[in-house]
Amino acid sequence: MSGRHTHAAGHPLVGCELCGAVYSRRPLRLGEMANCARCDTHLWRASRLDAGAWLALALAGLLVLMVANVFPIASLAVQGQTRSATLFEALVMTWQQGREGVALMAGLTALGLPLLQILLLLWVLAPLTAGRLAPGFRFATRLLGLVRPWCMVPVLLLGVLVSLVKLAGLARLQLEAGFVGLAVLSVLGTQLSRLSPHVVWRLVEDAGLSPVRARTAGAGERTALCHVCGLVHAVPATADHGHTDCPRCDAVVHWRKPDHVARTWALLVTAALLYIPANVWPVMEIRGVLGGSNHTILGGVIDLWKAGSWDLAVIVFVASVAVPMTKLLALVVLLLCVQRGMVTNRPQRTRLYRVVEFIGQWSMLDVYVVVLLGALANFPGLMQISTGPAAGAFGLVVVLTMLAAMSFDPRAAWDVPNSASSGAAPRAARPLPVQEPLA
Repeated sequence: MSGRHTHAAGHPLVGCELCGAVYSRRPLRLGEMANCARCDTHLWRASRLDAGAWLALALAGLLVLMVANVFPIASLAVQGQTRSATLFEALVMTWQQGREGVALMAGLTALGLPLLQILLLLWVLAPLTAGRLAPGFRFATRLLGLVRPWCMVPVLLLGVLVSLVKLAGLARLQLEAGFVGLAVLSVLGTQLSRLSPHVVWRLVEDAGLSPVRARTAGAGERTALCHVCGLVHAVPATADHGHTDCPRCDAVVHWRKPDHVARTWALLVTAALLYIPANVWPVMEIRGVLGGSNHTILGGVIDLWKAGSWDLAVIVFVASVAVPMTKLLALVVLLLCVQRGMVTNRPQRTRLYRVVEFIGQWSMLDVYVVVLLGALANFPGLMQISTGPAAGAFGLVVVLTMLAAMSFDPRAAWDVPNSASSGAAPRAARPLPVQEPLA
């Protein structure tokens, strides 16, 4: 991997992760994007950013991440008492309240894993700009693929906004530098999330530092796509879930995810059971001079509506109630369709799966809200807010439904033989430089 590689004859191959089709990756004009002809999934785009530009964005993200966590997010003043808190202080306070699991989930998804993602990008991009691969490049890209779905800084920013609206009517509120840093970090984090391991390896291919093609499937083999580096190569067909090590990045590659239906059902059932206490138990507990009160997730939505913040009430209801239910029901429908061998509406089902993947992390909103409220509204003798037991159950629901979506293999729907009722015929991929599926 240390030397330069010349491109093999023909264009590199690229596979669709959601339906299994294979294409020849041809050059595109800047800004163009190629979609799968079968399921309309995004395959690749001609980015205006090279390795140096991505490195600059990652460096900016690291600096802004430090600002967002070193400085307080906001300060609150009540009857001569002033309280401000950073994200780290909010996590420590949640831990001290006996909600270690909630503090751990919020800390990893809002601070620890975003920091790790940026450090990994810096590690692989800095040498790449100099025309070489970083030490441990293969492991770093595999780790990047594991970390990337769990970075939830934009969700944290929305949680901060909801928390501040809840507190604005109770005390004098002032935004601090940490909030500005968090807002900028959300923009940079969204941009950096586009730099998946597949995109990183395409930068490596374009730099001539890696082979772009591998041996295609022969007798007794099938064509598979590496989920880390995107290399299309052959795997044994001795079993339904034949696997091998990727010849380029050493990741274990399965032709199809093993036992994906059973694992997805197990995760979904567990999430559904936890969803009951997540909505019945209090998500936060408020103690004031007139006594204490408990609030469920729906109770918080009602409070926002009564306070006149109907827009935020709708956002919280969608993120905390509608989204989890949608994920559970959508995955159940997808599982049943695969188990029954249905061949109708496969493009539509693939789009439904993309929606489930996209909305997965936004349900973490309520967890961030209660963590931040507990840190800012901490005025002993006047008002104190602590995290309730429902926060931990709800956080686990989010994690389990995300794991269920990751466990499900949408390609299984496309493995059923075509028939007259198999839905829409393959369309020409967009844009035209992409040719019809090779396999």
